[in-house]
Amino acid sequence: MTAKHKRFVIIDGNALVHRAFHALPHLTSPQGAPVNAVYGFALVLLKMLKELKPEYVAATFDAPGKTFRHEAYAAYKATRVKAPQELYDQIPMVKELVESFSIPVVERSGFEADDLIGTLARQAEGVETVIVTGDLDTLQLVDDHTKVYTLRKGMGETVTYDAAAVRERFGFGPDQLIDYKALRGDPSDNLPGVRGIGEKTAGALLQQFGTIEHLYEALKHETPKAKKLPAALREKLLKGEKDARRSKELATIVRTVPVQFRLAAAARSRYDRQKVVGLLRAYGFSSLLSKIPQDEESAQAVLALAAADEVPRRKGQTYTLVQTKAELAALLSQLKGVDRAAVDTETTGLDPFSAALLGVSIAWERGKAYFVSVRGELLPDALKPFLEDGGVAKVGHNLKYDYQVLRHHGIELRPLAFDSMVASYLLNAGTRQHNLNAAVFAEFGYEMMPIEALIGKRGKQQRAMADVPVEKLSWYSCEDADFTFRLAEAFLPKLRREHLERLFLDMEMPLVGVLARMEEAGVLVDVDHLKTLSRTLGKKLATLEGKITKLAGGPFNVNSPAQLKEVLFEKLRIPTEGLGRTKTGISTGAGELEKLKDQHPIIPLIGEFREFAKLKSTYLDALPELVGTDGRIHTSFNQTVAATGRLSSSDPNLQNIPIRTEWGRKIRQAFVAPPRHALISADYSQFELRIVASLANDEKMLEAFRTGEDIHARTAAEIHGVPIEKVTPEMRRDAKTVNFGIIYGLGPVGLAEGSGMSRDEARAFIEKYFAVYEGVANYLEETKALAHKRGFVETLFGRRRKLPDIHSRQPMVRAGAERMAINMPVQGTQADVIKMAMVALDQGLPDVSAGTRMLLQVHDELVFEVPEKDTKKVSAYVKEVMEGVHKFKTPVVVEVHTGSNWDEAH
Repeated sequence: MTAKHKRFVIIDGNALVHRAFHALPHLTSPQGAPVNAVYGFALVLLKMLKELKPEYVAATFDAPGKTFRHEAYAAYKATRVKAPQELYDQIPMVKELVESFSIPVVERSGFEADDLIGTLARQAEGVETVIVTGDLDTLQLVDDHTKVYTLRKGMGETVTYDAAAVRERFGFGPDQLIDYKALRGDPSDNLPGVRGIGEKTAGALLQQFGTIEHLYEALKHETPKAKKLPAALREKLLKGEKDARRSKELATIVRTVPVQFRLAAAARSRYDRQKVVGLLRAYGFSSLLSKIPQDEESAQAVLALAAADEVPRRKGQTYTLVQTKAELAALLSQLKGVDRAAVDTETTGLDPFSAALLGVSIAWERGKAYFVSVRGELLPDALKPFLEDGGVAKVGHNLKYDYQVLRHHGIELRPLAFDSMVASYLLNAGTRQHNLNAAVFAEFGYEMMPIEALIGKRGKQQRAMADVPVEKLSWYSCEDADFTFRLAEAFLPKLRREHLERLFLDMEMPLVGVLARMEEAGVLVDVDHLKTLSRTLGKKLATLEGKITKLAGGPFNVNSPAQLKEVLFEKLRIPTEGLGRTKTGISTGAGELEKLKDQHPIIPLIGEFREFAKLKSTYLDALPELVGTDGRIHTSFNQTVAATGRLSSSDPNLQNIPIRTEWGRKIRQAFVAPPRHALISADYSQFELRIVASLANDEKMLEAFRTGEDIHARTAAEIHGVPIEKVTPEMRRDAKTVNFGIIYGLGPVGLAEGSGMSRDEARAFIEKYFAVYEGVANYLEETKALAHKRGFVETLFGRRRKLPDIHSRQPMVRAGAERMAINMPVQGTQADVIKMAMVALDQGLPDVSAGTRMLLQVHDELVFEVPEKDTKKVSAYVKEVMEGVHKFKTPVVVEVHTGSNWDEAH
C-alpha cells in the first residue's frame, strides 16, 4: 500500500461511539430511536473531514464475539460494566452513516478494532496516517508516519499526538506505553499490572530501565541500578512479574491481523451526498447538514462551471433576465397586485456604502424569479416605485445589506417585512449557520450555486463580480431570491409553532432598519488622537520589553508562546504545578500566568506588556485604517450571533474597548462629536440585577431598588448583620461580586478567586446570600428544574434557547447547561428590552430632534449624536423611553450624560 504525500485516516469506530454515548445527553430521532452516539460520531466525522482533508479514509469496528485475548486470559475485560443496549443499537446506524460517505468498514472476528488499526497503519507505511479515536489506547502506534487525533473535552475539542506530544504528556515515548500498562495495569481492560505500582512509579521505572524486559533483567542480575530501588519496590516487582508480562502481552496491539486492505479502496472521491442528507434528516440532525463537505467531483464541477461560464438548468426553476425597457415594462405589469416579494441585490463588493449595484432580483412565487440588470440601459430608479411601495411586503436574506445598498442608490426599500436570516437565527439560537446556502440546504436539502461558480476560488485568478457574464449572474441572483421566498414560507409556520412570531415581527424585524441606519451614520473619529496614543504606548511597550529582557537574562520574543515557555519554565525554572495545558504543552495564557504573579517579578510585567500590546494593535493602530472617507467608522452590528439575543459588533468590535481602565478611556476619547454637536450616552443602571429581582419576585431585593438604596451595600449589611452605615468597602465589594456573579453561576471557587476568601468562607457567604434573598434562590432552582423538564429556557418576551446538554451524563457539561439556563433569561430579557427601546427611539426621535442620530449600542448603553441646542430635550426623551419601554416590578434607571467625546459622555 503506497501513496506519497497523501493522508490516510483510520477511524476507531467503537471508541468514538462509546465516547459519544457517554458524553452527550439522551437524544432521539423523529422516530423515537436513541441517536446521541450517532450524533456525536457524526460531529467528529464531519470535523475530521474538514480539518484533516484526508485522501483516504477507512473505519474499523469490533466484530461481535470474543477475541484471542479472552482465550489467553479469561478475566480480560471481565470487570467492565456492559454498556446499555441503546448504545449497541446505534452501532448499525453509525456504520450506515460511514458507508453513506463511501468509507469502507473493516472488521475481523477474533480481533479488536485496535488490532485492525495497527495492521492498517503498518500496511500504510510510508503514508501519513492519522488515527481518529475517542481514547488513548492507540497512542502506542504513534511513530514517524502515524499520529493520533483524539478528543480532549466532550465531543468538540480535539488534540493531535505525535511522538513528541506523547513524550510531553507521559515522560516517555509511544513504544513504552505498553510497558507502562504492564506495570500500572489498566482497570478498564482488567489488566492487573504489578500490584501497588501507580502512574508515577511506573513512569519513573520506565525512564530508568526503558522496558519491563530490561527492568526484570536488571532485577534478575541485581545490577547496581536495580539495587538502588527500594527493597519493598523490588519485592512488588518480582512478585508481580507474571502479571506484568501477561499485561504487556494483552496490551500490545497486534499489527499482523490476516486482513488484506487496498489503500485505493479507501480513496476519498465521490459519494452520494443526497444519501448522507437523507440519513442525517432521518436521524433529526438538520443542524449538521451545512457541515457536509463537497465530494471531489462536485467541487471540480463548480470550478468547471466557473471556467465555462455555463448557466445551469434545473427543472421547475424559471429564471428570467431583464435587460431592456420593454422587458422591464412586462415585469412591472406582472408585479401589479403582488403583495409579497423577495428581493436580492448583486453588487461589486461587500461594503454596502461603496459597492456599485449590478442588478436586483425579484421573486414572488416558488420557482420563478426575474433579474433586472442595471449595467445596460436600465437604471436602478426604474424599479424605485415597486421597491418603495409600502403595500408590497419585502422579503430578504440579510435584508439589512440589501436595504443599505439600495439606500446608497437613492431607493428606500420598504416595508422590511421578513428577513429569513433573522428567522433562522430565532429558530436555531445557539448555532452560527444562518447564511443562505446553509439555511436552504438545512431546510430543503437543496444545494445553491456557490459563489465560486461565478468568480472562482480565492487568489489571483478570481474575477470580479462585474466581470461575470450577466446571464450567469442573473441565474445566481434569481436562485437567491427564489429560495429566500421559499424560506420565508417555510419559516413563518415554524415561528408560530415556537411562539416566536410576535418577537420576530414586532422586535427583530423593525430592528433591521434601525441597525442599518446606525451603521450608515457611523461615528466620527479623531485619528490624530489615536496616532498620538499609539506613539505614547509604543514607547511604554519598549520600556516594558527592556525590563522583561533584563529579568529574562537576554532578548526573546515576548509575543511567542514557545519562547515565553522556554524562558519562564526552563531558564527561570518557575514552577508549573497547577497550570493548565494546551495542545502544545503548558499554557502561558493570561489566566494561567495570573496564578504565577507572586512567583517572579517578570510575570506582572508580561501581563502588562500583553495588555498594552493588544490595545495598540487592536485599537490604536487598527481603528485609523477603518475610518472612511467621511472621517467616520461604520461598525457592523450583528443581529444573528449571540444565543441570548444580545447584539455584537464587528469591523471593528467596539464592545470590547475597556471601560474602566485609563487606556480604555483614552481610546474612547477618540470617538467624538462633530462641530456644534454633542454625544449623549444613555446607560441602564444595574439592569440585569433589577431584572433578576423582578423575575425572582424577591421582596427584599425589590424593596432595596424601590427605596433607591445602594443594592450592594444593602446586600453586605444583610449578610454580615450590620447596619448599612457600618458596611466597609471590602464588604460591599464582595457583595457586589456575588450580586453580579449570581446570574453567571458564580460558585465558591469563583468567589474565592475574586475576593481573596477561602473556599469555605466563600461557600458560607453564598449560603448566607441565598438565605437573605430566598426569592432569588428559589427562582434559580425553579429555572433549572424547568430547563430540565422542557429542554429550553426563554426570556420574558419569549426568546428561546435550546439546551441539549441539560440532560448530559457528564456533570461538568450538565452544570454548564444549567448555568446557561440561569443566565439566558436574564441577559436575553435585557437584550430584548434595549432592542425595544432602540425601535421606539428610532421611531420617536425625529419628532423631538430631526438632527439626532443613534450611533452605537454597547451592552446596556446607547450613544447618540445630537445638535448642541437639543441636548436637554433629547436627554430627557431618551431617558423617558428607555425607562418606560417595559414596566418591571422594580424601577428601571437610565443614567444619561453628555460630552464632546464618548469618554466624556459616559
